Amino acid sequence: MSGSGRTGHGRHSAADGLFPPGADPRGLDGRAPGFAAPRYEPARYEVPPYVTGGLPAVGRDGSRRAPRILDRSADQTGPLVEPEWWSYGSSDHPDHPLSARHGSPDGGDDLPRTHPSAPLPPLPTGVWDRLHPREDTPGDDAQTVAQPLVPGAGPLDTGRHSGQTAAPVSGSGSDDHDDLTDAHARVPEDGHDWDDQTGGLEVIGAHVEEDRPGPRGRRGRRDRRREAADAAAIDPAQLDEDSLVHDEEYGEDIPVKPYDRRTGRARRRRNPVAVIFSLVVLAGLVAGIVLGGQKLIALIDPASQDYAGQGTGEIQIRVQNGDTLSDIARTLVDADVVASVGPFVDAAEQNAASVGIQPGVYALRQQMSGQAALDLLLDPASRLLSRVTLPEGLTVERTLTRLAEQTGRPVEEFQAAAADTVALGLPAYADGKLEGFLFPATYDVEPDTTPADVLRAMVARGTQVFTELGIPEADRLTVVTKASLVQAEAGSVEDMGKVARVLENRLADGMALQLDTTVNYANGKGGITTSAEDRANPSEYNTYLHPGLPPGAINNPGEDALRAVLNPTPGDWRFFVVVDPDTGDTRFAATKAEHDANVLLFRQWLRENPEG
Repeated sequence: MSGSGRTGHGRHSAADGLFPPGADPRGLDGRAPGFAAPRYEPARYEVPPYVTGGLPAVGRDGSRRAPRILDRSADQTGPLVEPEWWSYGSSDHPDHPLSARHGSPDGGDDLPRTHPSAPLPPLPTGVWDRLHPREDTPGDDAQTVAQPLVPGAGPLDTGRHSGQTAAPVSGSGSDDHDDLTDAHARVPEDGHDWDDQTGGLEVIGAHVEEDRPGPRGRRGRRDRRREAADAAAIDPAQLDEDSLVHDEEYGEDIPVKPYDRRTGRARRRRNPVAVIFSLVVLAGLVAGIVLGGQKLIALIDPASQDYAGQGTGEIQIRVQNGDTLSDIARTLVDADVVASVGPFVDAAEQNAASVGIQPGVYALRQQMSGQAALDLLLDPASRLLSRVTLPEGLTVERTLTRLAEQTGRPVEEFQAAAADTVALGLPAYADGKLEGFLFPATYDVEPDTTPADVLRAMVARGTQVFTELGIPEADRLTVVTKASLVQAEAGSVEDMGKVARVLENRLADGMALQLDTTVNYANGKGGITTSAEDRANPSEYNTYLHPGLPPGAINNPGEDALRAVLNPTPGDWRFFVVVDPDTGDTRFAATKAEHDANVLLFRQWLRENPEG
């Protein structure tokens, strides 16, 4: 649509030809028939002051320039009155059908179909038409006056002259405008006088406290209560200079709440009970993770399990001869001394002394760590054994007695074990005789070692020595018998070779050996002398009556005696006698006369030592 009460500048040069001939364009009351009062505003059709000689205009560069006079002459387009036929053209009047709006009243086409500048029909009544001024006020609200928000800002040219703008926007105005600018430039101290300048209007949000947006509902209220409590908890006396901000305008120090960089919120004081409870919970979680991890590792790798500490109780563990570290570890695992093989083997491989673990019985404890178990195995005090030293020259009878005394076992157990020579592994060349084949040495007897085990170990040790010395099995009984005689007669290791030579010379000559040690063995007695009655014993071991060697050994000789028999000292000696048993002084002679002189020396010692 065009028109709508707007002012046209020469848009229609005249009103001729707009209405049919003879039609009255205006009614009796100055209105077009069928229309309400036209919205005629005289102010809109007055010439603005800046056109008719008011304030001069200002150019873009600030210079004043002459106003441009618009050509208004007599060709002003004013409000036009609707013809009567136009009004009825929109109704149901029988004399004016609907086609009258689109042509002449008689149906011709000599009139324009539309009125280019006709005003719009009035709007229907609505809510705003039913509003009335407030009765509780003497008049309408004060007019709204715009105010600058920032002191010193440029004035807004809003002088009023009959509702028209007095000067161009942002241009220089009159004195009234300057007074208005100066008045608005002064901002009230309380900052709220702008409320009075709004007249009857109420500014929306004027009483709403500005604050940062936050969560709504219960959470928002809780956060706001916490922030208010934190702000109230600040003691200005405890704030240092870094906690204050100086306001230059008001000259005050404003406290700043502690700021947490991580959350951007004020720090809150934590409850000590809650902190302690959190630490306890955290410790429990850590302990659970550690224990759970150990359980998981144990399930994944059972060989890595290990006990902690020195263990409890007491248990005896035997380490067998030839056991490796892994064998020992498995024995410990079976007895629940260690949890698994891995920790013990790892500890043993890092200690060079572990290769020196001796076979035997050890006193350990159950559920020990691998390192603790290794330490006890390397400690000699932990080994449970009876160390028995059997010297050279002891008979079987005296050997069994010594074993019983050293191990705390009854001698009858050793005697019963000695009777079963086959169970002891006695070789066939021994001819069933145990004498001479219980090799003298130091033996460790564990608590669970049986007498048969001890005797078996002694027989095995003799066999090992015979093999090492290269003695043929067919000669071993003869060599052991001679070595037993050398062991009994010689007073020192140096004399053993000479004694072995005397035996070889006498046997070579067919002479009787006439050794008192063989007579005492036959009589079951000891000593270095014999009586006539002793020498009358018909035993095969009586070398006074029977030439040659006795049927077997008279004691258990050592390795030195065996070596002496295998390598006798060269010489022609046929006789020897110990002239001083206390010192072991032994005299060797090649002839009978030399031997008799040496016997007199021995008898002299006997007189000096009657108790022998």
